[in-house]
Parts: sequence; structure tokens; C-alpha cells
Amino acid sequence: MIRKLILPPTLLLVFLASGLAVHLSAQDSTNFPIIGEVLRFDAAFDELIDENAEIEVLSSGFLWAEGPVWVPGDNHPFGGYILFSDIPNNRVVRWDEGRGAVTWLKPSGYTGVADYGGEPGSNGLVLDAKGQLISCEHGDRRLSLLTASGGKRTLVDNYKGKRLNSPNDACLGKDGETIYFTDPPYGLPDRWESPLRELDFCGVYRLDPSGKVTLMTDEMTRPNGLAFSPDFKTLYVAQSDPEAAIWKAFLVNDDGNLGESRVLHDATQAFKDGLPGLPDGLKVDVSGNIWATGPGGVYVMSPEGKLLGRISTGEKTANCAWGNDGSTLYLTADMYLCRIKTKTKGAGW
Repeated sequence: MIRKLILPPTLLLVFLASGLAVHLSAQDSTNFPIIGEVLRFDAAFDELIDENAEIEVLSSGFLWAEGPVWVPGDNHPFGGYILFSDIPNNRVVRWDEGRGAVTWLKPSGYTGVADYGGEPGSNGLVLDAKGQLISCEHGDRRLSLLTASGGKRTLVDNYKGKRLNSPNDACLGKDGETIYFTDPPYGLPDRWESPLRELDFCGVYRLDPSGKVTLMTDEMTRPNGLAFSPDFKTLYVAQSDPEAAIWKAFLVNDDGNLGESRVLHDATQAFKDGLPGLPDGLKVDVSGNIWATGPGGVYVMSPEGKLLGRISTGEKTANCAWGNDGSTLYLTADMYLCRIKTKTKGAGW
């Protein structure tokens, strides 16, 4: 399930020649600053995170960091790097251990010439079965594929002839080829009120390898991050609605369509009590626990929705991704790229 990013050998040279590969932060070192705290609500959490685990700040200075994905290196599991989106700056950033952060791809989600609101760049990033980069692009309102030959190809940009709102996050189905993605309005200028919006709902979709796009559900007001359980029988979807800040669990039928849903956890009151952020990105570990960014940090929940603990960054925490040998959780939290060591591993490792 771990995929190595496939890029043409000339691509990095293009970035360097254009001056894009520049260091972004002086905080990249072996002694990383520490933020936040780890909160324990259930004894089962002790099996997931050590009592001495800390949230390290690896790099900073981003406008809104999102969509991290781990790219294995030649010496995997000890080599590799993190890619993530800096949405307002319309770029993808790369962070390497010992080297720090550089702008890796720009533009990342909007190729137009006119101003396009405050969040034009890419959001969620995923590697496909061949190690090619799939991007959820706000400004160009599509899912794209960065091919091994160096070009970008549109995977999907419409539903029944109407342009998508602004694809937000994606994950792969059991076959490693089918893509499930969410489409809230956050990348549109003026968001839901944008005159550019063509759809009157925010959907969760399935994109088959054939190119067919199917609406899985439109019952969520602001669908955001999503991930499957390890057995692919449940799809978890975050809803970043201030009036209903929840996560839902959908049964997955044998034909790949979604069945009944249930509320996994409700963090609406936590948001209204002042904890920063809303349900956003999420990942699942090998035991089926859900690691979901939300008000106050990363909520760690059992498959039944019991809150076991929270990685409290003190920032609006956008997304997370497993990396290294599968036991390190990388976090994008507002202006920061962070990480924390865990005692489990991500599903698929």
C-alpha cells in the first residue's frame, strides 16, 4: 500500500532553475520546538501514544498548510519526505528530514491569471497505485494527476456537466484505483455564496478507473476529509459545518456504493466552547482507530466513535498523514508542519 512518487527526472531541475525550490523556514533543525499537549480520555489511548510523546514543529511560516502525504524514499521506511499544500500561496511544499522545507510545485491548484479568492491552491494530496500524485485543486476545480511524463491530466472537473465546487480531499478504494473525494465550496471566491458555483449541494463522489463519476451522498452539508476502515467496509467522512461539526461512518456495500450512515462523533459543542478548528482531514490506523483533525487538534476515536484522546496543538489543525515506518503522524496545523510519534501504524503499512 506504500507508494513511491513517480516523477520525470527533469521535473526537479525545472523547479530549481525557476528559483522555486527555496527554503521556507529557519526552524528546520534537529532540535524542534514543541507545541500543545496530549490529552488522554481513555486507558486504551495508552496503547496508541506514549505518555512522553510530544508534538514537534518541523517547519512554519505557511498561510494555511493542508493535505500532507508521505512519499517513500529509496531507503524506505527510513527515507522519504512529506509533501503538503500551502493553499493560499498556491503551492505544494516538500519537507525532508535534515534539509527542511522547499517550495516543490507552483502553481498547485489554480492556473488562471485573475485573482481567485483566498484559497486557490491544491488541498488534499494522494499517491495513486503507480506512485503518481493526485491533487484536489481548488482554483481549477478538479482532481488532477501529475503524470510520470511531467504533465498534469484532469481526472474529473464536473458532475453531469456542472463544474465541481472545489475538490477538498480524496482517498483510494480497496482496488487502489478507484478514488473517493469530497467537494465543499471552500475554494470558491465567496465560498457558498459564489456566483461561480454550479451545484446546489456538496457531494461525496466516487471516480472509477473508467472515468465514470458517481455521487455517493449529498446528505452532508460540508463534507471534508475522508478515509476507509482497514477492511474497506466503512467510509468515514468529516463535516466542517460550525452548526453540525461531526464525523459520519457510512457502511460500504459490496458494489462500492454507500449504505446507511451514523454519527461517529459530534464536536459541535467543543467548537462552540472555543476550541480552534472544525472537523477536517482524517486517517485510520491498522486497528481501525480514527485519527481526525477537529476542534482543538487531532481526535483519536475507536471504530465505535469513543473518544480515546486528543493531540491538542492549540491551533486550527487541518489534516494528518502517516509517515516514516508508518508510526509517525504528520500534522498540518495552520502555519505549522508538525509530527508526533505513535505506538501504532497507519492502515496499509
